[in-house]
Amino acid sequence: MNKLKSNVKSVYIHIPFCNSICSYCDFCKIYYNEDIVNKYLDTLIEEIKSEYNGEKLQTIYIGGGTPSCLNYDQLVKLLEILDIFVKEEDCEITFECNIESINKEKLELLYNSKINRLSIGIESFNSDIIKFLNRKHTKEEAINKILMAKEIGFNNINIDLMYAITGESMEILSSDINTILSLDIEHISTYSLIIEPHTVLYNNKIDYIDEDIDYNMYQTICTQLNKNGYKHYEISNFAKEGYYSKHNLTYWNNLEYYGFGAGASGYINNVRYDNTRSITKYINKEYRLKEDFLSFNATVENEFILGLRKINGIDLLSFEEKYGFRVTDLKVIKRLLNEKKVVIKDGYLSIQHDYIYRENDILINFLDIDYEIVKTIF
Repeated sequence: MNKLKSNVKSVYIHIPFCNSICSYCDFCKIYYNEDIVNKYLDTLIEEIKSEYNGEKLQTIYIGGGTPSCLNYDQLVKLLEILDIFVKEEDCEITFECNIESINKEKLELLYNSKINRLSIGIESFNSDIIKFLNRKHTKEEAINKILMAKEIGFNNINIDLMYAITGESMEILSSDINTILSLDIEHISTYSLIIEPHTVLYNNKIDYIDEDIDYNMYQTICTQLNKNGYKHYEISNFAKEGYYSKHNLTYWNNLEYYGFGAGASGYINNVRYDNTRSITKYINKEYRLKEDFLSFNATVENEFILGLRKINGIDLLSFEEKYGFRVTDLKVIKRLLNEKKVVIKDGYLSIQHDYIYRENDILINFLDIDYEIVKTIF
C-alpha cells in the first residue's frame, strides 16, 4: 500500500506467538520460538516504517497471540517500536497479556514504557473451565498477578470473561463475576464460546451449550455488572465511567486504522486490507494477503453493522454529514422502527433493548441495500 495522507488515529500491532494454544482459538498464532520472534520483530519494524505516514495517534493496541510471552529483551525491542509513532499526550496504549506469562519484571517494564492499559485474558477462574479451554493459570495466580499490576500502577485494566462454555453452570459464571467485582476492574469484555473450524474444540466435536442457557448467562452478566456500576456500552463490553476502550471504539465507529504484523487487518483511505497469516511469508516481507477498495454501499453497510453494536447506537447527525442522507430516509429503518426493533432517542439510532442479544437478526437487514440510490434521491 502506498503512503497517502489519511485521518488515521489508531494502530493495531499483532504478535502471533503463544506458549500454549487455547482449545477455542483460531487467531493467527504459532508456538513461541526465540529465533523466529527476533526475525519477526525486525520485519515488524520495517513494515511500520514503510507504511506509517506520521499521523498523530490516539490509540495503539498490541494484541495476539500472546505479546507477553516474549522474553524481556524482546519486549524491550517491541516497546521501542512505539517510539516510531507520533502520539497524542493522552494516547491510550493497550497491551494484551496472559497471566502465566507476566511477572513483576515484565509488568514494571510495560508500566515504565508508558503502556497505560492492560487487557488480560482470563476467560474463567474455575479450574475445570480453565482446563477445558487449555488456559494455564490458576484462580489464585490470576488474582495475585492482577493485584500486582494494580500495585505497580496500572489503573486501566480489562479482563476477558468467556461464558456459555460447555460444562459451565450458572454457579460457575456467578462465581467468576463475583471474583472480577472483588478485583475492582475498570473494563470487562464478555464473549460466549464460539467453536471455530480448525480449533481443538471443533476437531473434538464439542457441542454448544443450550441457547436458553446462553441467553440467561448473558442476562445475568448484564444485570450483575450494571448493578455494580458498569456501563454496558457495547454488546459485549462493560466499563466504569471514563474507561471505555478508545481503541475498540475506532472499529465500532467505522474509523480508519493501521494494522501491522502477520494476520493483522487495517482500514486506510477506504481500503480494507488483511496481512498474510503465514509467518514465513511475513518475515520475507510479503505483508499483504488482500486489499479491498470499499464502495459507498459497503462503507454505509459497515457503518450500520459496526455502529449498532454500540448500546447508544449511531449518531444521526454525524451519519448524515458523512453519507449525505438521513437514516430515516431508508425503508428498512422505517420498518424496523414500526416493528419496535430499533429506536431513535436523543439523536441516536440504536437496537431496542430486548433485541440486543440477538443483534444479528437486526443487522442482517442492512445487507445488500443500494445506499447509493438513497443518496441520489435525497
